Amino acid sequence: MITMIVGEIANFVAYAFAPAVLVTPLGALSIIVSAVLAHFILNERLHALGVLGCVMCIAGSVVIVIHAPQEQEITSVREIWNMATQPAFLLYVASVIVIVFVLLFYFSPLYGQSNVLIYTAICSLMGSLSMNYLNKALDTFNTAIVSPIYYVMFTTLTILASVIMFKDWSDQSPGSIISEICGLVVVLSGTILLHVTKDYERIPQSRSVYAPLSPSLTTRLNGELLKHVEDERTSDEQKALRRQEMY
Repeated sequence: MITMIVGEIANFVAYAFAPAVLVTPLGALSIIVSAVLAHFILNERLHALGVLGCVMCIAGSVVIVIHAPQEQEITSVREIWNMATQPAFLLYVASVIVIVFVLLFYFSPLYGQSNVLIYTAICSLMGSLSMNYLNKALDTFNTAIVSPIYYVMFTTLTILASVIMFKDWSDQSPGSIISEICGLVVVLSGTILLHVTKDYERIPQSRSVYAPLSPSLTTRLNGELLKHVEDERTSDEQKALRRQEMY
């Protein structure tokens, strides 16, 4: 718990010295550390997909660090206010509010218990103000499914908001922007691979020894079974009629 608190404080301080485009994707490195520690401390096996996910996270992080934009110096609160009230960022905030209300009052009652994207989208859009919906997602679905989806959506939306508000990409060349996007995609893909591997290891290996039947064979067997049941029902009715005739 102490190390987690120290890490979150350091992560918060990092946003003061580097743009969110750089800091947020580098959070995937903590997943690599968790996977390595789980291998040595908890005796969890790291399969080929897990190793590939670690390599992808590291490679994507290196690409992002190399092509990350320079942090803009902010000299006053007035400058932050001007950034927060610019039309592009206000349009983004309004879009987020509208989408969140639609998810809350329409999609959440209908699909909140069956679709993992509903609650994770709400908590990703609203951030720390709506962590209650992250808990709902974790209560409803498997953690191995919620964690990568939440990380991918939260990271993407945080970078998008930072790019709109602080114009992190305004002074960069198209090549650098494309490289950062590719690095982000690699990091997110590696994160998903790591979580999928962990979820696979939790699944019991014992399965039925019978192979699944083909659809045509299943249909034929169901038809024969239904015919057999109907034949038995007909024979029972005939027996009842014969008994009545005997009486």
